[in-house]
Amino acid sequence: MASLNVGNLGEYLREQRRAAQLSLRQLADATGVSNPYLSQIERGLRKPSADVLQQVAKALRISAETLYVRAGILDEREREELETRAVILADPSINERQKNVLLQIYDSFRRENGFVPGPDADADADGDAGPREDARPRKGDDAGADATEDQDPHS
Repeated sequence: MASLNVGNLGEYLREQRRAAQLSLRQLADATGVSNPYLSQIERGLRKPSADVLQQVAKALRISAETLYVRAGILDEREREELETRAVILADPSINERQKNVLLQIYDSFRRENGFVPGPDADADADGDAGPREDARPRKGDDAGADATEDQDPHS
């Protein structure tokens, strides 16, 4: 995990709040977090929970993962992995099975390069958890089937 740097987090939050042209009171109203507590976070006196950071990120329309990194809850590599997974899962041009296969391949490459797969690596794209020894498609899996499904075998 990254080291805690609450002062840096507070400064960053203050900059983001000012850029959004919100007063501390307006941010408190938008997040449901008390004005004094937000002030203490901005001054580096309190370490907020992940839930508070998520509410603040939502109100400021910024990445919660970025705040987690600044608060020392998540390291930079974990944030990048989560963002990569989120982009894959949000892509409307591929179906759920294709997303799952792509995430399995991604995990396989990460493992090959010495990285441990993330917390959601064993979850299917539809959310069903199912531990697997590896993320490579096995014999009988439909990996890549959609690439040729609609093609005429005689062409």
